[in-house]
Amino acid sequence: MNKRDYYEVLGVSKDASEAEIKSAFRKLAKKYHPDVNKEPDAAEKFKEAQEAYAVLSDEAKRRQYDQYGHAAFDQMNGGAGFDFSDFDFGDIFEGLFGSGFGNFGFGGSRRGSQNRARKGADKLIRMNLTFDEAVFGTKKTIKIDVNDICSECDGKGGKGEKKCSTCHGTGSVTTEQRTILGSFMTKSTCPNCRGKGYTYDSTCSKCHGNGSVRVNKEIDVKIPAGVDTGNQLRLAGKGDSGSNGGPNGDLYIEFQVKDHPLFVRDENDIYLELPITITDAVLGCKKDIPTLYGNVKLVIPAGSQSGDKHRIKGKGVEDLHRGSKGNMYVVIKVVIPSKLDRNQKKLFEELALTNLETSEFKKIKEYL
Repeated sequence: MNKRDYYEVLGVSKDASEAEIKSAFRKLAKKYHPDVNKEPDAAEKFKEAQEAYAVLSDEAKRRQYDQYGHAAFDQMNGGAGFDFSDFDFGDIFEGLFGSGFGNFGFGGSRRGSQNRARKGADKLIRMNLTFDEAVFGTKKTIKIDVNDICSECDGKGGKGEKKCSTCHGTGSVTTEQRTILGSFMTKSTCPNCRGKGYTYDSTCSKCHGNGSVRVNKEIDVKIPAGVDTGNQLRLAGKGDSGSNGGPNGDLYIEFQVKDHPLFVRDENDIYLELPITITDAVLGCKKDIPTLYGNVKLVIPAGSQSGDKHRIKGKGVEDLHRGSKGNMYVVIKVVIPSKLDRNQKKLFEELALTNLETSEFKKIKEYL
């Protein structure tokens, strides 16, 4: 009774095309899939969107819903609402994140879909790097839990394969249900073989029929020079094992780079704030400057101001794709002393007696 309108759930109009309905569902699935959205209500919103799409993407069910609303499916399922356990979402989820999104426990299949080779789920982990590790690259060894093909049954889940006696190898069963709205033929996944079309004389004792086991793997990772916070590294085939001969999923590593005590990074450029004294600014000086690649000597010209910027070419970060290096920028900061000894104060008092006014001062005086 409290269900939202399916069109409202997907955010489409009642005359929306099949393509518009599919596009709307993909956006919601990507937003609320529990693998990426950890909000408390994400799973429920994801399930709600699945149910809405399963109805509105089917021409016959959409007509029933347009005519009778939720009541059409409440009557069919004893008041429990629409049952989409036999609906195949596989083609919808492919491409959302590699092809690792699943049906979050609501999957079933149409005829034969359980026998189709499927790529394993992708994995995403986050890795912390120091500033230098990100700039110069490094090697890391990570540990990750993945589903791996069972070595006892080679991923089949059992031994002694034979055609299912319930569905006769089709993977699905058809039943007729009579309701006050008429008779409905429904096709669902075979409960005996779970849609595979075949069973085994004995279930594998190691994987308990799943075809895969959870293992902890160590993976050596080479981090390229130049990665930054938010960059991802894809390791092909390092995710969960596929099913029915499908390829393994991929492993994605997302980086988080720690700040440096001196340098600030802006893409491939490096910035350094250089404090100098008033006398250095007025008279000019030479300073040893730390860079990512060792010290260099920088000439600070006389009359420098706070905010002046000096470029040191090629002393930035190596570009992740092109190999060229960015630049380093030294930003001058003239530091005013907060305390002076007697001799320093006397010198400044003598200096104050001289005329150091420039054209900038004259502009203010004229205005006044």
